[in-house]
Amino acid sequence: MTTHKNLLGGPDPTYLPENEEAYRLLGEESRPPVEVAAKHPTFSLAWAMLADDAFESGRVVESYAYARTGYHRGLDSLRRAGWKGHGPIPWEHRANRGFLRCLAALARAAGEIDEKDETERCWQFLKDSSAEAYTELKR
Repeated sequence: MTTHKNLLGGPDPTYLPENEEAYRLLGEESRPPVEVAAKHPTFSLAWAMLADDAFESGRVVESYAYARTGYHRGLDSLRRAGWKGHGPIPWEHRANRGFLRCLAALARAAGEIDEKDETERCWQFLKDSSAEAYTELKR
């Protein structure tokens, strides 16, 4: 992955490590996200998929819980990857997408349960982390 020097002096982008086994389980083996989350609880993409599934089925509180779990597991992973609480989390990096999707799912579900402050905070966090993810996920 190419890293560009930030001329404004902000933090470098954070790139989460890949979890090839989890991707293989979801892809090649077509395992359901609930199994992948149980086997790889730090893999935010599985939590994002569970959150999206629950939301689409009208289970908003369940979606919120899945999204919050994936979000917090993602924050832990980001910190282990050197993230200091701010800075870019590029959408184009596959391993970052699970966390970013959880963040969007949390914002969406929070909006549905009328948790306005959380909704606004999460959408702003997403926008600050990755304008591309914000554009892609805020619908």
